[in-house]
This record gives sequence, structure tokens and C-alpha cells, in this order.
Amino acid sequence: MLNYEALPKRTIFCIDMKSFYASCAALDRGLDPLSTYLAVVADTNRDGSVVLAATPALKHEFGIRTGNRLFEIPQDDRIIIVPAQMNLYLQVSVEITRLFNKYVPQEAIHTYSVDESFLDVSGTCHIFGDYNQLAKRIINELKDTFGLTATIGIGPNMLMAKLCLDLEAKEMGIAHWTYDDVPTKLWPVKPLSKMWGIGRPLEKRLNRMGISTIGDLAHYPLTQLEKAFGVIGNQLYYHAHGVDLSQLGTPLLTEQVSYGKSQILLRDYHHPEKIAHVILEMCEEVARRAREDQKAGRTIHLGIGYSKHDGGGGFHRSISLETPTNITMEIYAACMHLFRQFYMHKTVRKISVSLDQIVEDNQLQLQLFSGDRIREWKLGYVMDDIRHDYGSDALLRAVSFTEHGTARYRSQLVGGHYAT
Repeated sequence: MLNYEALPKRTIFCIDMKSFYASCAALDRGLDPLSTYLAVVADTNRDGSVVLAATPALKHEFGIRTGNRLFEIPQDDRIIIVPAQMNLYLQVSVEITRLFNKYVPQEAIHTYSVDESFLDVSGTCHIFGDYNQLAKRIINELKDTFGLTATIGIGPNMLMAKLCLDLEAKEMGIAHWTYDDVPTKLWPVKPLSKMWGIGRPLEKRLNRMGISTIGDLAHYPLTQLEKAFGVIGNQLYYHAHGVDLSQLGTPLLTEQVSYGKSQILLRDYHHPEKIAHVILEMCEEVARRAREDQKAGRTIHLGIGYSKHDGGGGFHRSISLETPTNITMEIYAACMHLFRQFYMHKTVRKISVSLDQIVEDNQLQLQLFSGDRIREWKLGYVMDDIRHDYGSDALLRAVSFTEHGTARYRSQLVGGHYAT
């Protein structure tokens, strides 16, 4: 049994702004975010564009939520449809951080995303009474200042605060977890991907080991987890016990398990050649991310999701190479091998590409026996440098200039959406 008494005593707030994008859009138009029927859409000119946010009223009365499509929104005069305004959201997020700075010093604030932040209130909450009074005060001031509602999860570390937020506080408004709550509130959690820091690829690997709940993970032999995952296995074990010793803002899992890119297409793709264009762009992005961290991988995964109008479904397959790679065209060749083998000639609406079994790039360098392979490897880094200096769209592959490519469109976005 772990000795929780020996762990640092901290009080961490994880603060989430409810329906942030939709609420900001409503308030910017002088509307009440709680009663207005408003949807924020990535691109109002595309019927297949994704709904990024919806006000509570729109969710409750019309059932429209994040992930719906523009064409699924009912034709109703009361419903307001607006494009994403990332610059507005970022400006409000900055002002919210300034508000937090009234209660804790700057170094005790970690902005996790545009609408979510961590605050270490260990040294200041007594000034305002206790952690519960401080949480209520922050929520009230956010409402009075910005017209925005918030929920707060409270825990002894970042992990517990985030889990408390996601699993309880979002329903209650404010919730508090301690180490005593681990067996009753954390261990029953399933699927594993509900645990902050565990993605679907990692969840699948754990499931294959017979681990389906956080409790299963907590009681799995530590030595076997470390053998299977290295340092990640150690962190998974202790996180399953609610233990997180990282400093504010430190990523929960310090080693990259995989590099991936997933994309819901804005329109139907029927022809294999056009689908291949998008796959190539995504392979370029995955390879670039791996090179940024001086990493390479041995196993390439390709996922294809078919349109629900074509029966839905799809496939997710992988192939392992003899040597690790971060070379775009090698990843693309592997993806196309899988595509040709499993594609059923249906309409495609979702594509995912990922690279795992990650190793250091120096292992790749030692295996570069081919002169052509050396040139391709070096070329990748040169292209990355150009994009870093002059922008992501400064150097694109030819397929991105066809009507089927998506990279040029995505390069115009801020945080995945139009800036204004």
C-alpha cells in the first residue's frame, strides 16, 4: 500500500469554462449565453463543417453538440450559426488569466488550453477562507466580469484535480478529491481513455494485457508495466493510485508514446487517388512531429472511417517495419500498403495516421545504409527548418495544391479554426 502521508500536501484547482466558445460568441453579440440557441461552426460555408461548440439551450432543446455537422442543425429561425473566432477566444482567455493572477502568483498558473487552467492555491487559499470559498469566489467573479460560467475540480495534484473536474465537478460545479477517494472514485473508471493522459492507442495495448479499469491498472505488477512500457509503465502505475509529483504545467507522461494525426474530412472522398493525397499530407505531418523531437518509429497505423451514408464502419490496421523511420515517403508507402489491402471502395470521411514503437533518432541514423535514404532523411529536416522559419505553408507537397488536398486550407487556421 502506498504511503500517501509522505506525499506533498498541495491544493490544485482545475478550472474549466463551460461552453466557452459558444458563450464568448453569444456575449460578443450582446446575447445571453444560457438562453440563446447558438452554434459555433468551423466554416459556415461548408455543409459538412463540424460544430465546435453549442450553447446549453441548443444542446438541451435541439440535441446539437460538439461534433455534429452544419447540415444536421435544424432550419429554425431561433438558431444562430456563427464561424469560429479564435482571436476573440484567445483575447478572453488572456483576460481570464489576468483575473486568476489576483488570487495566485503568475508562476502558480498553468493555462492548459484556451478554456482550461490549473491553479496551485496551496499558499494563498487561506487568505480567502478555505479552498471551497476561494473556488466559489473565482466562479462568481468570472460570471460577474465576463458573463461566463465555470466548474472547478480540486485535488492534491494536477492529475487528481483534472480527474475530479472531468468525472465529477462538471456535473456538480465544484468538487474535491483526496487520496482517500482513489479506491471509490478513481479505480472503477472505465474505459481507460477517461483517465487523463491515456489515449486510445495506449488503452488498446493495456486492454490486450487484461487491464480494463483504472483499478486493474493500479493492481497490475509494477515490474511488468515497466517491462512493457519503460518509464511510462512506472507513471501509469502511480497515476492509477492518484499519485502525480509533476510540477504545475509538466506533461503527465513525459515520453511520447506515439505521433499521430486524425482528420474528419469536410466532404466525401470517393476516389482512392484523392484519398491518397490526404494520406500523404498527413504522413508529412506525422513525420515532421517525430523529427521535431528527434524520434523515429517502427509501427505505422492507418485508420479509415467510412461515411454513415455509406454504412459507416471502416478499418484500423498497422504494419511494423524492420527499421525505425521518420521519413515521410516511407510512412506513406506503409500506409498505402495497408490502404490497398483493406479499403472497401466506400466513401471516406475520416482518416488517421500514427507512428509508434518510438526510438531515438540516433538509432535511425545508424541504420541509414542507403545513400538515397540518407538524402531523404536530411531533406526532411531541411524542410522542417524552412517551415519553422517561414510558416507551415511555406513549403508544401504538390498534392496540397490540388483540389483534394487539405493542408493549404488548414494552414490558414488558428488552433484549427479561422482566426476571425
